[in-house]
Amino acid sequence: MRSNTKEIQFLEGRQSRRKEFYFTMKVAWEFIKGFRSLHFIGPCITIFGSARLGETTPAYQKTVEVAGRIAELGFTIMTGGGPGIMEAANRGAKSVGGRSVGVNIELPFEQKSNPYLDRSVDIRYFFVRKVLLLKYSYGFVIMPGGFGTLDEFFETITLIQTKKISKFPIVIMDREYHTKLTEYIDHMIEQGTVSPSDRDLYLFTDSVDQAMKYIQENTIDDFQLKKEVKRWKPFGWLFEKS
Repeated sequence: MRSNTKEIQFLEGRQSRRKEFYFTMKVAWEFIKGFRSLHFIGPCITIFGSARLGETTPAYQKTVEVAGRIAELGFTIMTGGGPGIMEAANRGAKSVGGRSVGVNIELPFEQKSNPYLDRSVDIRYFFVRKVLLLKYSYGFVIMPGGFGTLDEFFETITLIQTKKISKFPIVIMDREYHTKLTEYIDHMIEQGTVSPSDRDLYLFTDSVDQAMKYIQENTIDDFQLKKEVKRWKPFGWLFEKS
């Protein structure tokens, strides 16, 4: 795995005009690579969660079930493409014959593509990866995770709260694990830094059936989603894939 020293240098402050221009071109290429790889994947639900929770954990097994049920609704399951909860989500999609994609981040540790992906694209920069995980998705499921999962959750809910993206459903699964998180959201509401109505931006549940009903009502029903009919042939010279 290559070291991302260019990103580290860029974030250390002002660089020469030439270095900043070249870095911008590399970022643009990362976006183009992602767009062209994922253009035909259809409407997705993105599942966020820890890379560190293996298949013996209850969270992994619950994620397999949740992803399988979502795939049966007709969605492509999208994840960060790595191990742990991400693997479980992609595995759940494949187990029911659904489509499974990953947007993998290049890291010197922890992250490698899991074996349950129909399509995978490797991305250097976290901010590019997060845009891709959001761009193609009509809903989001938050499974147990660490800093990265919370970062993805709060960025997604902030974009919805500020109406930068549509009001796509967010499901927080595993009440025991996320109790402190929701209590802190309640604390922010009490302090006036978050509106009480912002509780309506997510569903907090342990019930897979309740989560499926919530996702269907707020995606397929609201956005009148139908199974995508591919009308355009991928262009190889644009690095597109069917």
